[in-house]
Amino acid sequence: MRRSNKKQIPSKNGIGKIEKVELHQHVDGSIPVDITWKLMKEHRLNPVATKKEMERLLVLQEGEEGALLRYLDKFHYPAWITQFYGNISYVVESIVKKAYQNGVRLLELRYAPIIHTFAGLTLRQTISSVLTGLNRAKRKYPIETGLIVIAMRHQGPHIAKILARQAIAEAQQFHERTGVIGFDVAGAERGNPARLFKEAFDIARSGNLGLTIHAGEDEGPEAIWEAVDILGARRIGHGCSAIKDKALMRRLAKDQVLVECCYTSNYQTGAVPMGAPHPIFTFLEYGIPIAICTDNTTVSNTDQIRENEKLSKWLTTAQLQEIHRKARAHSFIHATPNIRENLPPQHDLERPRFNHSKK
Repeated sequence: MRRSNKKQIPSKNGIGKIEKVELHQHVDGSIPVDITWKLMKEHRLNPVATKKEMERLLVLQEGEEGALLRYLDKFHYPAWITQFYGNISYVVESIVKKAYQNGVRLLELRYAPIIHTFAGLTLRQTISSVLTGLNRAKRKYPIETGLIVIAMRHQGPHIAKILARQAIAEAQQFHERTGVIGFDVAGAERGNPARLFKEAFDIARSGNLGLTIHAGEDEGPEAIWEAVDILGARRIGHGCSAIKDKALMRRLAKDQVLVECCYTSNYQTGAVPMGAPHPIFTFLEYGIPIAICTDNTTVSNTDQIRENEKLSKWLTTAQLQEIHRKARAHSFIHATPNIRENLPPQHDLERPRFNHSKK
């Protein structure tokens, strides 16, 4: 796909009508500020006095761009209120609502269950809590959803294998409604090479889970080679460094390995230097399939409409629409057959209400 030579004027109406496909969005970095603030107040955990101050702690601010550590620093406050089943379901439902309002009609959320077990939830309960939120949202909005389970690199390959097995236990093919559709590894790439997680990916593959991995965001092309050759990943999260290796680019195009491109966050984390062209256009020129993704809507202060509007400076509305149409074919949601059991409805618990009024 070639970039349009004509200077594009962003069309909010045109972009708003596109049925968008979101394949790379994290739960923890996408909880709306209003929801985090509400739960902080309910649990009396708010570290600051006003919502405006809280917003500065959750959203990347001017002058904080360009460093991955500053970006990741925005994630620890949401973890304070997502240690409880009902809260997790509640925030997930709010994320789906926001996505739907921005024209998303297929949404894959991703989530690291183990960092939500500190208050006593089991791995299965943390996964179930997300599925509850997705199922409740689907009753309200006509949107396809699925969950990708993340293992964090710094917690090591053995924990990743445990998570892969737990992800299979909640896989889509065993559910009447939304289930786990994929497996991912995220976190610091340096010192945690992809090859160490081969056994975890083998387990996930044996359970018919879709395979994606964060690679080439903070490391060179060799990280992506390992993801494709050793792990067998069918999608790559970010993959920015791939453009440094023409042989790798040809391989991604030949095997139609989709790159989950996160335009705004890549500049914010330093994966793409400020002022440099984004690799998304080189991927398109090579014939590599891509998806336009938000990564973390709250931390990056973005959404699907904003991401598409930014790209509309170089791509026509028709080209953007075609990218989303093709990305749908790479979704893990319909990648495996359903093996449904005659079970009562699952993952449908309500969030408990808190009453702090003084008697």
